[in-house]
Amino acid sequence: MKYNAFGKLGTEVSRLGFGAMGLGGVFGAHDEKELIRSVLHSLEQGVSFIDTARNYGESERILGLALREWKGEKPFIASKIQSKGPGNLGWGKPIPIETAFPQGWLRESTEISLRELGVETIDLMQLHQYWPQWDSVDYWMEELLQLKHEGKIRGIGVSLPDQRHDLALSLVQSGKIDSVQTVFHIFDPLPLDCLIPICQENSVAVIARCILDEGGLTGFLREETEFGEGDFRKSYFEYLPRSLYMERVNRLKEAYVPKYANSLAELAVKFVLHHPGVTAAISSMHIPRYADENIAAVDREPLPEDVFEEIRQHHRWVRNFYETKYWQ
Repeated sequence: MKYNAFGKLGTEVSRLGFGAMGLGGVFGAHDEKELIRSVLHSLEQGVSFIDTARNYGESERILGLALREWKGEKPFIASKIQSKGPGNLGWGKPIPIETAFPQGWLRESTEISLRELGVETIDLMQLHQYWPQWDSVDYWMEELLQLKHEGKIRGIGVSLPDQRHDLALSLVQSGKIDSVQTVFHIFDPLPLDCLIPICQENSVAVIARCILDEGGLTGFLREETEFGEGDFRKSYFEYLPRSLYMERVNRLKEAYVPKYANSLAELAVKFVLHHPGVTAAISSMHIPRYADENIAAVDREPLPEDVFEEIRQHHRWVRNFYETKYWQ
């Protein structure tokens, strides 16, 4: 495993992090004991960064149970405050900050997270959505700074709602936050254009999410693949004919696997971690054998610079699959 200092906070974190969304059942039902074991397994392999959220069902509670069993060094825990907004909850289009995070809610949600996780301090608390219109309102940052002053949280971050990567540039440059979380993968390398280098200039950590494109960049998707009710991927991969997605995936396989990576998933992990401005990349590692594949990719030979640039320029395929959820 490789490690990075987490922005201005300075804490060393693993470059590959445990994305705990899968603990909440969004990728299908799993036995709770097995989910706890998956967390412990990743920690044993050197993972020291875990990202969860109030909005991930039972994720914080299950993670808390795993942390009580863990006997090693405490991992860096990041969580997110759940929006109270109605309708689309502000994911697809902006809503007022007073609707998404009314006064007092940031503290209330944080207190719930602390209890569920069973910790006294959360290393990073993020807004689970962010719109730059909110910068003209002061109270939400003041509430987060007060929580930081009280020692309930150590750092402040924002998670961007979808592929609009540059929403937080002004906030990054303001010096008020410690991290930005954004979608970043082979098909969507746009954070490399502005967000990642500007975060790097301002010592703001970058958390890359969806690095395997909800699993699509593992090559698992087939025409006959079925998803159960409640599985997040059911609508995600209905955005366009699956044959188009599979064709894009096959192009990557034919060009770069096994010459530059043992698997498509390894190629995807290597691509996202290639830029030093990416502090940590999170992947759903609630299934240990998949976790092992992703973890192993970190220590393998990095992509040659020319191959990285070739993938960046010739395999980008930017589209917002979340539109099937919020713009039906």
